[in-house]
Amino acid sequence: MNRAMSPHGRAEASLAPPSPPRSPWQFVYGAAHRARRAWYRRRAERLPRPVVSVGNLHWGGGGKTPLVAAVAAHLRDAGHRVAILSRGYGRDSTGIRVVSDGGPPLVGPGEAGDEPFLLSEQLPGVAVVVGAERAAAGRHALEHLASPPDLFLLDDGFSHLALHRDLDLLAFPAADPFAGGRLFPGGRLREPLASCRHADAALLTGLAPEVVAQEEVAQEGTEGSAKSGAGAGAGRRKAEALAAALGEHGFEGAAFACALEAAALRRVDDGDGDDSGSEVGSDAGSDAGPLAAGTRLLPVCAIARPGGFLAGAAAAAAAAGLELAPALTFRDHHDYPPASLEEIRRAAAAAGAGAVVTTAKDRVKLHRRHLGLALVELPVRARPEAAFWAWLDGRLEPLLRRGKGAG
Repeated sequence: MNRAMSPHGRAEASLAPPSPPRSPWQFVYGAAHRARRAWYRRRAERLPRPVVSVGNLHWGGGGKTPLVAAVAAHLRDAGHRVAILSRGYGRDSTGIRVVSDGGPPLVGPGEAGDEPFLLSEQLPGVAVVVGAERAAAGRHALEHLASPPDLFLLDDGFSHLALHRDLDLLAFPAADPFAGGRLFPGGRLREPLASCRHADAALLTGLAPEVVAQEEVAQEGTEGSAKSGAGAGAGRRKAEALAAALGEHGFEGAAFACALEAAALRRVDDGDGDDSGSEVGSDAGSDAGPLAAGTRLLPVCAIARPGGFLAGAAAAAAAAGLELAPALTFRDHHDYPPASLEEIRRAAAAAGAGAVVTTAKDRVKLHRRHLGLALVELPVRARPEAAFWAWLDGRLEPLLRRGKGAG
């Protein structure tokens, strides 16, 4: 892959369209995906409220969870009652679970899945419901939530064709936007790039905040519309390049830039609390006090693309006067059994680290696990360019009117 480091310290891949696949198996897999979409086209169930899906074409992370959180917060703050529907990947429960009715989490991360639990923590006022059949989960929310939702936000929903979507948003990570242009197992795509033609908008995620800040300056005076051409900012130019590359695969929607912004490091616990990591309503966000200057942090994560986290942790540690040890990474959605906790302790001892720094998703699993080390979280949030919000609000307005009429 042609990948370069941006001036802001983040890896960014080329936005040139990938070469077409030549393996006959890629054509067979692609035909199977097209047949699947055709089969569901007339069979997808419709809910009586608008459904907005956030997903991607990749295996592994593409910046979906922070984007879901950003969209949910925007819609909530606009006065809408939002319910997030998620599969709850990796959970140890079955059936439908109300993770949150808009208040604190009602179940722990084991029963909810780490990402739905995290979303329920981060989004007061937003309901979170998990279930393998998202249509059934949506019906359950309408029937059982005290405040039935005005709309549904479908987490990782692009390939969940059993539920009709009114808007499909696709995330393309800047570090690997096209996943090599090949379907699994020969590549990193779970759907062919041609599936992008079914999306209403594409977002290039994981960009440096400075890139999107430049774009917002360039948009001044445009009343929220996406400005293009020589006067556009760096983010708009990248979004236009993404749209042009996807256009070769039939994409006709809008494209936007989206930054991933890290906040200051937050100390979660001292590593000697009880081991009730799945405790409902725990004080997971509490501040356990500052770390001494010069403390070494051991980065630990289990996410699909750790590069952005590691770059953000390095910058945040430097800003706080802390040092960063070599990272310890695990596969995405790792459960951190006792053997992994011991591996973390050994790595910290070898590096002389006095604390572990991790992602919000991993913090859910590592909090109160008797690590014997202070646990520090690097909070991040997605920040799409301003033009995206104007586009989204404009597209949702008629859908919400129609949804209220159906209710």
